[in-house]
Amino acid sequence: MAKNNEDLMDKVVSLCKRRGFIFQSSDIYGGLANAWDYGPYGVELKNNLKRAWWKSVVQERDDIFGMDASILMHPKVWEASGHVENFYDLKSDCKSCKKRFKTADLKDQNKCPECAGELTEGRKFNLMFKTYQGPVEDVANLIYLRPETAQGMFVNFLNILDSKHPKLPFGLAQIGKAFRNEITPGNFTFRTREFEQMEVEYFTRPEEADKKLEEWIDYRFKWYLDLGIKKENLKKRPHTKEELAHYAKACTDIEYNFPFGWSELEGVANRTDFDLKQHAEASGKDLQYFDDAEKKKFYPYIIEPSGGVDRSVLAFLTDAYHEEKVKADTRVVLKLHKDLAPTKVAVLPLLKNRPQIVELAKKIASGLKKSFITVYDDTAAIGKLYRRQDEVGTLFCVTIDVQSLEDKQVTVRSRDTMQQERVNINQLQNYLGTFLSS
Repeated sequence: MAKNNEDLMDKVVSLCKRRGFIFQSSDIYGGLANAWDYGPYGVELKNNLKRAWWKSVVQERDDIFGMDASILMHPKVWEASGHVENFYDLKSDCKSCKKRFKTADLKDQNKCPECAGELTEGRKFNLMFKTYQGPVEDVANLIYLRPETAQGMFVNFLNILDSKHPKLPFGLAQIGKAFRNEITPGNFTFRTREFEQMEVEYFTRPEEADKKLEEWIDYRFKWYLDLGIKKENLKKRPHTKEELAHYAKACTDIEYNFPFGWSELEGVANRTDFDLKQHAEASGKDLQYFDDAEKKKFYPYIIEPSGGVDRSVLAFLTDAYHEEKVKADTRVVLKLHKDLAPTKVAVLPLLKNRPQIVELAKKIASGLKKSFITVYDDTAAIGKLYRRQDEVGTLFCVTIDVQSLEDKQVTVRSRDTMQQERVNINQLQNYLGTFLSS
């Protein structure tokens, strides 16, 4: 299926609402622009994605420690990091239609792309959300909602050294909310003002930083492929010197071919020793690493793989969306990787007006729930139930019929092959586990 088309995006958005993946925030009040709520299937997919990331960068490694920093931080953190002074976009307003645009996105910075009216000159617009701590809205009480999770790890560098005593190279990993007052959010969940990040800050010797950067780029690129993203829809794009952030020596984006074009899923940057030096100077604390063998102190360089949870969810949904003709019907199926699929098993009674079948089906579903995310559904005919489960990416459907009462076997249908196999009820959990636990 062609990727760069609005039709595919419309289908994914429609599926998300119809099947309970993603809803418009505050929908009954007309919605809040560019804010989204994750429904029953969406939150399972999102949690599965975060679990897969955590398993890859923390659980399976010996050199990464997890943490969870506060969203609210001392305002001097953002002064030291450069966000107060440098974290801005340029915005331009149309004098005619009054619409606002991110200056960098304009092909013609003098003419409005909507009405061809005259645009104002680009003006700085700081992207941080401001709020006040305490009951008085005073400048002295001004704090910010964090625009990134990274700084929470940098300011805890000394705490980690004192508590874990790690040797270089080592890293910190965190999944958490961040907030940016974007001028032009859009493209569904791709760019929003409230979003979730998956970030690693990997501390290494300066002379090894270039090598570690390449290792992390390859490591993170492979993660997306291993979870099912098609190789032709993924690429690496090194930043030019002109687009590098003020703190970065080098950065490569891992991009996905969304329906609206190639866009960033994750950036992997060499932040050098900028952050630790800035916070050391601003706080008066010694944030250098002491090398026991060489008996010297130095500031480590930092390699940062930083990905977006929400845009990754969108990429996996888009990549998994599949349509195929089955006789005269169109079958829609989300071919999500088994580790990401929101529901692993659906238990379906063939006849809901037969109490014995329903009782057995519910008993089987209850037993499977202890091992797999399992749903029970008897709200439609079996053909419609299959299609419904295909649309949400359920890996296996287990059907209980009249014969099941006699031979104690059920029919197991595979999402991807649509092949059906009779399996003894006593062997069902092991049978499913062979596919789902590997």
